[in-house]
Amino acid sequence: MPEKKIAIIAAMEREVRPLIRSWKVRAIEHGGRRYRLFENGEAVLVCSGIGAEAARRATEAVIRAVSPVRVISVGFAGALDGSLEVGHVLEPRTVINAADGVRTEVGSGEGILVSSATVADKEQKIRFGKAYGASAVDMEAAAVAQGAQVRGVEFGVLKAISDAADFSLPAMERFVADDGRFHSVRFACHVALCPWLWGTTIALMRNSSKASKALCGALVSYLGREKLGGATGVSLVQPGGGARLSTSKLGSTGVTVTRSRH
Repeated sequence: MPEKKIAIIAAMEREVRPLIRSWKVRAIEHGGRRYRLFENGEAVLVCSGIGAEAARRATEAVIRAVSPVRVISVGFAGALDGSLEVGHVLEPRTVINAADGVRTEVGSGEGILVSSATVADKEQKIRFGKAYGASAVDMEAAAVAQGAQVRGVEFGVLKAISDAADFSLPAMERFVADDGRFHSVRFACHVALCPWLWGTTIALMRNSSKASKALCGALVSYLGREKLGGATGVSLVQPGGGARLSTSKLGSTGVTVTRSRH
């Protein structure tokens, strides 16, 4: 199989559905888990599931399967900066793992993204913003960054804001399986029995749709302008089935990992 140049790691398929709806798909297996590998030209995409461990395993799986030049962590993030609205897309220069203080300097982009072990509520968002000077919080980027670094693969990150700084997500941890898969049917049944969650859940669905469309559009642009390792010929379908975007030349970006204490 031809070597793939760009591997994209998202937590959930709904985050990237507008992008991959026309991509080819096949299965790969790693560590006892089966993944759906979406392919388009020299780009591939895998949905890891929610959380750091799921992201780490998926990163390892896709690197072993296709030997990419670069791994990109993409998906939703919560705003820590009150000025960031739903649908705003971030390309942070620094990713910090809140669990151990490891900082990954991407080499491009602006601002700081912090990765949390759990879904951050309003109070946690305030703490993260103060502790790290971060603009947004997610759960997977730091694990993807460290997995790529260990294997000598370039790293990038692109996140879309799905919840504003003053928005608290419903408690969802108990609906996430050990392998990171989200039990959406169980969650829907839970919400149906809790009327006080209806408004929040409807807002979350609306925000997620907006964030997904923004993320996929930004990802096409990102892949079009980035220069990765001298590779050529990446071709992606625009969200919504529009024109194809092709990249013709790819070069390299350094990634530095350091440790810090907070």
